[in-house]
Amino acid sequence: MISQFANLNWIGIIAAFVPYFLLGALWFTLIFSKPYKISLGKENEELPQKPIFIIGPALCCLVITLASAILIYTLNISSYEAVIEFSLIAGIGFLVANTVNIAINPNIPQPILYGIISGSYHLVGILMVGIILVAMK
Repeated sequence: MISQFANLNWIGIIAAFVPYFLLGALWFTLIFSKPYKISLGKENEELPQKPIFIIGPALCCLVITLASAILIYTLNISSYEAVIEFSLIAGIGFLVANTVNIAINPNIPQPILYGIISGSYHLVGILMVGIILVAMK
């Protein structure tokens, strides 16, 4: 699979990464800001604005986008139908399941709500990533 690096469309990877990352900014600060704060038990608090909360998610989105590109190229996915199927399998099977699993701990007061909010973000994100990567393949 690593041999696919030479075949990847790096402009396509950046074009897929940017909206995925920006969607997260909108998802957690505008669209689902209040439910997200509730899931964290910080409904009446201002969330911290530290660089790690921007750089960390950006790097994670980039890694997810790159891994998706490698798999899409390795599996020779070239249709929208196939990439939607791939994105749903990877999104639900890895991203959503892992997000919910991480949320189930004593530090997250509302783990199911957190899992739904964060997991659905990643599911929508990987669908966008996959469609963009196939469109630019």
